[in-house]
Amino acid sequence: MSQTGDEYRRLSFWHDTVPGPLHPSPSLDGDTDADVAIAGAGLTGLWTAYYLSMADPGLRIVLCEREIAGFGASGRNGGWCSALFPASLPKLERMAGREAAVAMYQAMQQTVDEVGKVVADEGIDCHWAKGGTVQFARSPAQLERARDEVHEARLYGFDDADLRLLSAAEAEEFGGVSSVLGGVFTPHCAAIHPARLTRGLADVLRAKGVLIYEQTEVHRLEPGRLITSRGTVRARHVIRATEGYTARLAGKERAVVPVYSLVVATAPLPDPLLEQIGLATRPTFSDLRHMIIYGQRTADGRLVFGGRGAPYHFRSEIQPSFDRVPEVFSALRKTLIQLFPVLEDVAISHAWGGPIGIPRDWCASVGIDPATGLGWAGGYVGDGLSTTNLAGRTLSDLITGKDSELTRLPWVGHRSPPWEREPFRWLGVNAGLRVMSWADRAEARTGRPSRAAAAVSNFLRS
Repeated sequence: MSQTGDEYRRLSFWHDTVPGPLHPSPSLDGDTDADVAIAGAGLTGLWTAYYLSMADPGLRIVLCEREIAGFGASGRNGGWCSALFPASLPKLERMAGREAAVAMYQAMQQTVDEVGKVVADEGIDCHWAKGGTVQFARSPAQLERARDEVHEARLYGFDDADLRLLSAAEAEEFGGVSSVLGGVFTPHCAAIHPARLTRGLADVLRAKGVLIYEQTEVHRLEPGRLITSRGTVRARHVIRATEGYTARLAGKERAVVPVYSLVVATAPLPDPLLEQIGLATRPTFSDLRHMIIYGQRTADGRLVFGGRGAPYHFRSEIQPSFDRVPEVFSALRKTLIQLFPVLEDVAISHAWGGPIGIPRDWCASVGIDPATGLGWAGGYVGDGLSTTNLAGRTLSDLITGKDSELTRLPWVGHRSPPWEREPFRWLGVNAGLRVMSWADRAEARTGRPSRAAAAVSNFLRS
């Protein structure tokens, strides 16, 4: 069912505070022709259209979006524009060799600055603050993982300028987190307001003549045709940019699983409290537990804090009701207070969530089939805010036939295997989530690393 602008504002704190109206633009009205047709107006689709319009302003580019631009994870994530990539360096080395693995991670680092350049050039006020990322180690097991992370980076030639180990005192300089034993810091991340980025980028594209049809649901992608509820777009290149919603497309039910990530935002914090919390340069932050958590200090003095923990739903079902799980919100608030005990009495003003896309082998990919003109990008495992930009630049080069360093990166043309059929998919994903949660509780009690969680993590990323 189509939503109104006011209903879209209730999607997240980010949507609630984005400037300008959220009323949908006109829908597709019958069949049409284009040079490039894109399913999805999240950041993958938007960045692809942006770089294509820069490479060839004469191209007719059409995006079709089921809701509004930035409706999904692109507009309601944790606001980390980071150099994180879901596949590890050792995994990429096994796939394509050491040099290619290093090139992939260097490309991700450069992508953070590329996003910063575009938002500056285009005048998109997304509250950009490149303060890096600090991961706090709050137990001996977490400190061991911090050391392992830095050691692995060194094996591939990355030095302190990319990732450095922090002593307890150095970590405490970043923020007033409890029980800190140390940590790691990377400068390759910016905190942003993601809905301001997505909506701003959509406005830039409309000004360039790119057609964005909202409330136009895509049903199927075929060679030369993007078939929607409101007509068919005929195009030489048809691109899938649907990420966590991919399972809704015909024939793509097992391409990625939609796993929910949930987020809370505090009310604006008074200056004395902000002083105790720190994070003054707005580094994004987390700790080194198994079950992922992530946070940032916003431009208006709040903390936005999220994490995994919501269940995977049978047959990759996606429903608005899954965006809000009270017990997960309660757990997030409890965890945030454990990190920053001074927040004990602070109110939560917003709570929301949404699905991210996870491929079976935990490796994002991008590519074009030259024979059919069908292309894709996705499987970011929650690291898409910057990876979408790299995907958009890469797809632009692939579509225009440009041979570049980007088109030779190891994720280009990679094909992840399909997920298992149900009920094995439901059993496996949820078992993995439970093991991670159990391992974090066990480590909190004993301080010792969990072999079970390490085994699950290695299995998922192998």
